Parts: sequence; structure tokens; C-alpha cells
Amino acid sequence: MKLGIVGAGIIVGDLLSFIQEIPTILLKAICSRPNHEEKLLDWQHRYGISQIYSDYSKMLMNNDVDTVYIGLPNHLHYSYAKEALLSGKHVICEKPFTSNVHEFLELKEIAQQRKLILVEAITNQYLKNYLSMKEYLPKLGEIKIVECNYSQYSSRYEAFKEGIIQPAFNPEMSGGALMDINLYNIHFVVGFFGSPKKVEYWANMERGIDTSGILLLDYGDFKCICIGSKDSTAPNAVNIQGNKGYIHMASSANVCDNFEYTPTKETPIRVDLKDHPHRMYDEFVEFDRIIRENDLEKVSDMLEHSEKVMKVIEEAKKSANLVFGPDRHDL
Repeated sequence: MKLGIVGAGIIVGDLLSFIQEIPTILLKAICSRPNHEEKLLDWQHRYGISQIYSDYSKMLMNNDVDTVYIGLPNHLHYSYAKEALLSGKHVICEKPFTSNVHEFLELKEIAQQRKLILVEAITNQYLKNYLSMKEYLPKLGEIKIVECNYSQYSSRYEAFKEGIIQPAFNPEMSGGALMDINLYNIHFVVGFFGSPKKVEYWANMERGIDTSGILLLDYGDFKCICIGSKDSTAPNAVNIQGNKGYIHMASSANVCDNFEYTPTKETPIRVDLKDHPHRMYDEFVEFDRIIRENDLEKVSDMLEHSEKVMKVIEEAKKSANLVFGPDRHDL
């Protein structure tokens, strides 16, 4: 993979902290606003990035770049991904894929028409512990209750309460708890169980954005609750309860540190296949393989999964009367 990166925020710094450990990923370019030039120059020197840009269209003209990673605020994912696809580049788009399902479907159509790789960077779908947990689900018997809690008090919440609106809490930029952290819970559950029959989102709303909320997913035979909070915190955990046992994970749905499988009235079995400390490592190893092997079948499967997630998000937004800036543009 010959990678071009767009963005200069925390998530891009996260990516750069480990990406050189995957030798087949070559850092060919990075692009951000002119006022980030000093940071880009530092990263270029530290990580051996070939070129820096302040003009995205010029980076897309670089023939040494075959794949673009989009690490920008949520509302920009659609437009930057579209421009990259139309320039013939593969795209790795940071989560959430887009602000709404209409944007997602357009990107999907463009990618499939042009036979380009388009994937969502969503950690848990590629983590070894998550994939292992899937194999334990049949041992639980009939699933009855699923509970996911990812709560993390945001360092930006105090400023938000004082009227300083940053991207994480900006409805015009598709921010909020649903799109930032509850999204991981949705991916986690949909990756195991597919689309729910009914979606309800009970959101705590402030200044037009959800600072926390409880998402209810009805699967008919079992019920699921997904809690995401940026205005309060608690121990993060996942519990999957069946009539023959349960799975407990004492971590948030984006890292999947380890988990315990406990058959009814028996001793817990601890499982931990994690072999790299960074949560994003496994997904980029797989993205690199997909691009090298042009594995369009895997891409199709992951796009189908992301589409199910986007539809849950749409139903959740509708339920809570949550409207983002890009949503109004589609009206």
C-alpha cells in the first residue's frame, strides 16, 4: 500500500505511532491545512513521509499514492472520500463512514463501479479477540440479553458547557456520542448478530447534540442495549448472556482487550489473543492485505456490514430527532 494521509488530528497521530511496523505500507504523502505545516514537517522527518501537501487535489495527483486514509472530522468524510475515489484512489475512511446512509450509498456505488477498495476503519471488526469471541457465541445457547457500555468523559465537555463548540460536540460536523463512541457498540453488535428488527435511541440532548444516550436494539428473540457517553463515565464492559452461559468483556468495544466465557455453573475461561498493543494495528494489516491482493470480495462483505450499521444510525437519529448539518443538505 502506498499511503497518502489527509488530516493532522489525534487519530492521525495514533496511526503514525505504529504504521511503520507494517513494512509493506509505504508513507508517500500527508495533507492538511496550511496552519498545520509545522506539525506535518515534524511528522515527515520523524516517520519518513515522502511529501507533505496543503492542497488535497495536488496530493491526489501524486501517482505514488494508491490509497488515501481519511482522518478528518466526521462531516468531511463523504466529500474527501468521493474526491479520492473519483481520482482513482483506494480509500480507508475513518469511522463513522459518513454522516448519513445516502452519502454512504453514493460512495459505495462509485467504488464498485470503478473496482476500487473502499473500507471503513473500524477497529473491532478486525481485532483477534473480537473474531475469537464470535466463535464462542454458539456455546451460549439462546442469546437473551446483550449489553455494551462505552462511556468516556470528554476533555472537551467542560468547554462545550460554556458554549465553546468543538467538532466532537458540533451537530454541523456530525459529532456527538452516537457517532463518536456508541458507534463502536453498534459495529460490535451488528458484526455478531446482523441488523436488528427495531431501533430506538434515547439521547441526552444539549445544544442540539447527543452528549450521551441509550440505544435499544430489538432482535426479536433477544434484546440489546448500547450505552455511549461523553458527558459521564463508568467502567466499560460488554456482556452477552445466553441460556447456557455468558461472555463478559471488561473493556470498551473498540479495544477488546480480552474476555471471559463462562458456561452456566462452571469456571470462567479467559481468552486473550491480542498480540499488539495498538487497537488499530490489526485493521491496517488487513487493509494492506486487501489492497495487495485486490480482495474485492472481502471489501463487499465489509461494505455490507457498514451499510447495516449506517441504517441503524439513521434509525437512531430519527428516533432522537438528531439532525446533522449534512442531513439538511440532502433534504
